[in-house]
Amino acid sequence: MNIQTAYFKQKALITGGLGFIGSNLARRLLELGAEVTILDNLDPQTGGNPFNIADIRDQVCLVQADINDEDSMKSVVDGQTHLFNLAGQMSHMGSMQDPFKDLNDNAVGQLKLLEACRKVNPKINIVFAGTRQVYGRPKYLPVDEKHLLTPLDNNGVSKRAGEMYHIVYHHVHEMATCVLRMTNTYGPRMRIKDDRLTFIGWWVRQLLEGDEIQIYGDGSQVRDLNYVDDVVHALLLCASHPTAHGKIYNVGGEPISLLNLARTMIDVYGSGKYAIVPFPENRKRIDIGDYYGDYSLIQSEVGWQPKTSLRAGLQEMFEFYRRNKEHYF
Repeated sequence: MNIQTAYFKQKALITGGLGFIGSNLARRLLELGAEVTILDNLDPQTGGNPFNIADIRDQVCLVQADINDEDSMKSVVDGQTHLFNLAGQMSHMGSMQDPFKDLNDNAVGQLKLLEACRKVNPKINIVFAGTRQVYGRPKYLPVDEKHLLTPLDNNGVSKRAGEMYHIVYHHVHEMATCVLRMTNTYGPRMRIKDDRLTFIGWWVRQLLEGDEIQIYGDGSQVRDLNYVDDVVHALLLCASHPTAHGKIYNVGGEPISLLNLARTMIDVYGSGKYAIVPFPENRKRIDIGDYYGDYSLIQSEVGWQPKTSLRAGLQEMFEFYRRNKEHYF
């Protein structure tokens, strides 16, 4: 299906829509002519930020509610064509500090949302935001979807439960669900006030404030990154492509060491410094080591591949925060 026409006058719901990826997705959906509803509980520990949609606030319907509120979920999913399910708890350290909140947001809440869809709108197209954290420490690289799942923290466990509920509801109830296992997404509108959700966002803040980027370990750890516009495109493709129903896909990009990433960020920003520091013990225990994903499955079945170069994406990101940093600190 052509993305340019797939969403015209369609009703799209984004849970967690005031967050980083959700707010960027909302913009793209509006460009495509969709009717957009954003649902967010504005949990201060997540990435929800009203400023993320300040310039499009009058073009979307905003609902402040939690996915655990079954009555609200039945009301909001009724009549929707597409559901981009981005709600949840993403903090690895947060999942270890409060495992029951993590479980409630990423497993119990997801099941309640799916039940609401099953009861009032079983034909809705759903894409769930999964995570590469479910793989744990890779046994081989690049990591494909057949890799053993051995998550190292509670967040990986709860996100695995959430994604499997979506797959079960496809197999048992014939609902159109899909899972995207996301890696390190970066770009405008992500949380940079702390390192709770993303190390990249925290590094951005360090550069903006003239502080030192701290790289844990020896800096040789490898990661892959995706610019947010590429992730948005993957979400849109999967929600509109029948082949994606019942599937789990990796998204991913070119691997880069954390040391080279820091150097590239400093170069693109125009100034900055970094230091290699020992791993804090609580982070070392849940660190996954090297990771980069094999995204050939989504490339062959749905036609997605990353298009934004790292330097171009970083440039866009830095320009955004230079203009708007007071809304993200």
